[in-house]
Amino acid sequence: MNNEQNKTILLVEDEKSIRGFIKINLQRNDFLVIEAASGEEALSKMHTQKIDLAILDVMLPGIDGYHVCKEIREAYPQVGIIMLTAKSQDMDKIIGLEFGADDYMIKPFNPLELVLRVKALIRRTGNTTDNSSENILIHGPFKIEVDAQRAYKNDIELDLTPKEYMLLKIFIENAGKALKRDDLLDMAWGYNFMGDSKLVDVNIRRLRSKIEDDASNPTFIETVWGTGYRWHKN
Repeated sequence: MNNEQNKTILLVEDEKSIRGFIKINLQRNDFLVIEAASGEEALSKMHTQKIDLAILDVMLPGIDGYHVCKEIREAYPQVGIIMLTAKSQDMDKIIGLEFGADDYMIKPFNPLELVLRVKALIRRTGNTTDNSSENILIHGPFKIEVDAQRAYKNDIELDLTPKEYMLLKIFIENAGKALKRDDLLDMAWGYNFMGDSKLVDVNIRRLRSKIEDDASNPTFIETVWGTGYRWHKN
């Protein structure tokens, strides 16, 4: 079975016409869609149904999309999150990423591109059957169970978002190599992704806060000035 089939998408959008248009395109691609018109309704459905990915509009009645994103990320770290915003300022994008979003799209957007982003994120979020943990990466205090898509430090499981997990895996697989931001963007978000390198910086900052003993003085993820980042090899 295709890994994308029968995945459940929580679509949070207060404008009924936009919500309906997005829903149709998702259903045409074999996704199950659960709708919510407010932040409160979205959180209620998150707590009562199994959701694989959430699409959140930023501007919602009641609780806004940023805070819905934050609560989903804290309670369900493996759920993919794409934010929709009518604002194009960099700060608005960064706020969404800081709250835990994996991706964002600016309105108006092509619904087919949104479907492609959903598919790409689902392929990278795991949500695969955990049949085995034999495919394991180990580097220093870190262990990654690739089949289970779980990461550990000193045998304590790390609470990572899908993108944080993917970046950690990429770094460990490429220990000692200087990786450009654009390379990390391609490897973690996909070669057809149209976002910018700020996604990489924000996600690495979040990852550092979870894996470094002192995030302000990182020893695992090193900054390569003018280039990108490098995983400390020794």
